Amino acid sequence: MIIENTKLAFKAMAGSKLRTLLSLLGIVIGVAAVVAILTLGQSITTNISDSISSSGPDLITFKPYTDSEFSNIFTEQYADTLKDLDDNIETVMAVNDTSGTTVRFGQEDYSAHIYGVPSSYYANLDMEMESGEFFSITDSVTNAQTIVLGYDVADDLFPTGDAVGKKVMVYRGTSGKPYTVVGVLEEKDAIFSLSFDYGVFIPFSTYNARFNKSDTVNSYIIKVNDENVTLDVSDNLEDYYDDLLGEDYFRIMSPTTMAEMASSVTSTLSSFLAAVAAISLLVGGIGIMNIMLVSVSERTKEIGIRKALGAAPAIIRGQFICESLVITLIGGVIGVILGLSVSYFASVQMGTTFVMSWLSVIVSMGFSMVIGLFFGWYPALKASQLDPIEALNYE
Repeated sequence: MIIENTKLAFKAMAGSKLRTLLSLLGIVIGVAAVVAILTLGQSITTNISDSISSSGPDLITFKPYTDSEFSNIFTEQYADTLKDLDDNIETVMAVNDTSGTTVRFGQEDYSAHIYGVPSSYYANLDMEMESGEFFSITDSVTNAQTIVLGYDVADDLFPTGDAVGKKVMVYRGTSGKPYTVVGVLEEKDAIFSLSFDYGVFIPFSTYNARFNKSDTVNSYIIKVNDENVTLDVSDNLEDYYDDLLGEDYFRIMSPTTMAEMASSVTSTLSSFLAAVAAISLLVGGIGIMNIMLVSVSERTKEIGIRKALGAAPAIIRGQFICESLVITLIGGVIGVILGLSVSYFASVQMGTTFVMSWLSVIVSMGFSMVIGLFFGWYPALKASQLDPIEALNYE
């Protein structure tokens, strides 16, 4: 019976191509919009999460606000206290930094972000050297005026690539001092406020003596022993410092937490937009009901003949419901193909990796079938309740 009803549905659709096209249009647009929005949202979410998480998923930045009444407790030595707060913390590094520092070589100037970091910074942040090496622990102990240049800084000041061994002037205000370049970093994406390519790195002790003039620390880079516990450690630290300082006196960030936040925001936005787009499916369903009512009116005599020959009301209902479902199924398939195509080309244009969202396909197809069933029921019911004698005499 289902096969027979499906054949009748295709025959009816072929007999009125324009009406069928108009019936399909609303469903196609609705399904395409839902699929495109959800798939594009999934692609953007995945790309953002992967980009953030790949930038040190095992790292947490703890930044106490230096203008608070508690700032004097955050010194280089406090790193040991931080490390003891959680067994999953592998190491803690004190970092000081300043933006807009002028670095000069010859007649060339570069406004760089300068970081005062320990010698262990290089290994713990998985940095690679383009040339030379990172400064040593001896440089840190002796307040040596050695410097490591970020890739972009070195490329700008030393376009021929011979930076190692040269001396550059690093300015604090209008006062400059010479620093010996010991290494140049390979290109590396930024992690939060850590701008590797546009930064320069000097020993922490040298920075404090030259730029900070105090023992306080701007931030601590915390490395955990397993990236899967980054969120747990971050939450534990946040709870601890909420109780100790209050939430207005510090900030804790990690690529993992940022990836979760970004994923949550984009997913919520995508769901909202998809819900708005789904309204067009309802409009398409109303269009199908109207078209089916017209179809019932035009085929009144056919219905009367079938009922006169003994067709039960359930069979008549099944015929028209099947026709409605076939229309929505065809429209859904076309809409899915169109929606995936749109989201694919949009992803290419935005430079993001296309990620297939099977959920969007299942949800939109399922919803379109429900629409077909819901809006096809009334015309089918009306057809099944026609009096065969009146139907046969219908003009």
